Amino acid sequence: MEAEKIRPSYDHRENRLEKLQEVVPEAFSDGELDLNALREVLDAEEVGDEEERFGLFWPGKKEARRVAREPSRGTLVPDSGNGRNADETDNVFIEGDNLEVLKLLQKSYAEQVKLIYIDPPYNTGDDFIYQDDYSDPLDTYLDKLGALDDEGNPLTSNTRSSGRFHSNWLNMIYPRMVLARQLLGEEGCIFVSIDDNELYNYRLLMDEVFGESNFVSTVIWQKVFSPKPSAKHFSVDHDYLLVYAKDAQVWRPNLLPRSEEANSRYKNLDNDPRGRWTSSDLTARNYYEDGQYEVESPSGEMFTPTSGRYWTISKDKFHKLDEENRIWWGEDGNNMPRRKRFLSEVQQGMVPQTFWSYEEVGHTQGAKKELLEHVDFENTANVLNTVKPTDLIKRILHIATDPSEGDIVMDFFAGSATTAHATLQKNAEDGGDRRFVMVQLPEPLPEPEEGLGTLTDIARTRLESVCKDLEEDDEAADVDTGFRACELSRTNFKAWDDYEGDDVGEVQTLFDQYETPLVDGWDREDLLSEVLLMQGYPLDSSVEELDDFDENKVLKVTTDLFDSRLFICLDQEIMDETVKQIELSTEDTFVCLDSALTDESKMRISDAATLKVI
Repeated sequence: MEAEKIRPSYDHRENRLEKLQEVVPEAFSDGELDLNALREVLDAEEVGDEEERFGLFWPGKKEARRVAREPSRGTLVPDSGNGRNADETDNVFIEGDNLEVLKLLQKSYAEQVKLIYIDPPYNTGDDFIYQDDYSDPLDTYLDKLGALDDEGNPLTSNTRSSGRFHSNWLNMIYPRMVLARQLLGEEGCIFVSIDDNELYNYRLLMDEVFGESNFVSTVIWQKVFSPKPSAKHFSVDHDYLLVYAKDAQVWRPNLLPRSEEANSRYKNLDNDPRGRWTSSDLTARNYYEDGQYEVESPSGEMFTPTSGRYWTISKDKFHKLDEENRIWWGEDGNNMPRRKRFLSEVQQGMVPQTFWSYEEVGHTQGAKKELLEHVDFENTANVLNTVKPTDLIKRILHIATDPSEGDIVMDFFAGSATTAHATLQKNAEDGGDRRFVMVQLPEPLPEPEEGLGTLTDIARTRLESVCKDLEEDDEAADVDTGFRACELSRTNFKAWDDYEGDDVGEVQTLFDQYETPLVDGWDREDLLSEVLLMQGYPLDSSVEELDDFDENKVLKVTTDLFDSRLFICLDQEIMDETVKQIELSTEDTFVCLDSALTDESKMRISDAATLKVI
């Protein structure tokens, strides 16, 4: 079998087309999508002008769609100086532009994430930094790291005077939502914090990306404990959480623990041996054919539903419940009958409601206090004002994750790492094994100080402190208190510049430049990380150096996602003895430099496993 060459994939549409072909194979001809055939299958008319359809439209939408499809020309490399227990952890913290990072995670994390929580910029006019240069997003990111204007403000802000205030924000958020959806598993969901500035637009955008039928709810979070008397019109005391499922037909929220307040509504007024109960109305406005009859109370008074209402159960069912002492006639036995419902028989939990008070999930002042407990600031200008409380995130984790399934929790607007903090705490509280993937742009702080120059410095400092506290807690002994640090960087592969001329000499020069596909001075660890992502291996994969070989460094890579193994050797030359010694199966893959193997060695490995060369 001929060796397969590894090259960066510049087209993320393949996976979506494969899924479409599985559902509608007749819409494909010779492996290519036939749009006319697809319309015939769906019995759809020709799509007209966008103005004729309902939806959200804004200047730049077409370009935002294109950039969601455009692949990244970068990669993720280890940032070993900023990790913690990196070789023993399943948690990941990534420094970089989340648009590029989300693209790089498309293969290795596709449909693997259980919960995404994000707290994106609210578009208030002064907190916006994610303005993307679609022509060369990676270089733009790398060149502008830490860049400030003459007044010390980030170069990318979205002021209301810009003329395209809402459009700029939508252009930023749209491609990120498209990419995020691809990472959610079938039972996954996304919670998004937002305020009134973009709530309406965001809801329409999410309806388009996730599908209107997958909208779950809009939750109101009471974020402050006292009104603002200085407010111009109204004191804004709340934010929103938009909740969407990957598939609302499949997704179900976990029940919340029953509160003392909820249980206090259950009494035992008649000393029933079955315990506390509450009562409910036995009538309703809906017409019920068997719901028109008269009943007699223990005191002899006759009762029928009031005009326009009907009993909700038949007469036979009513008498059966009465015999079982499940009808409550009042303390004197002379009231309109009600049905007894016992606390012991209700579901052991409460369906989440759409109003979350600060007493239940915390407020912004408490969130800032939490941050200050783990990060020492010299300058108060660097203290974040919009940080969320961990109790808010822990409620989301309770609703949307399973503590024992190794669920992946992602936040690609990670900020000060509140989501990671909450995930670690929740694992400590319920013995869970949730894993987190955090992504944050290294935004410069207003007043850089020693050890804290960017927002990612705050996040990592907080995580270090939280992890240390948990390690000192005997009840949190089994919690994974580490994280692998990665950062966005340039690819190790040379970029192929398109050539449209007909000069044979120039074409030959281009080919000569690509005798090796790797850039000069490529780094072994960086290339390893890039190859793993390209082969679909997540960032928490286990990498083991085999000690069976004297002349070469061979690594074995495994992950829970695959039963097969990946072997990698990035040495300039792989010795014949190594090729003879390595034990491969047909399910395994071996990756190396193309020039490192002789033709004979390539044939030997190809006969035993899948050979891929760089």
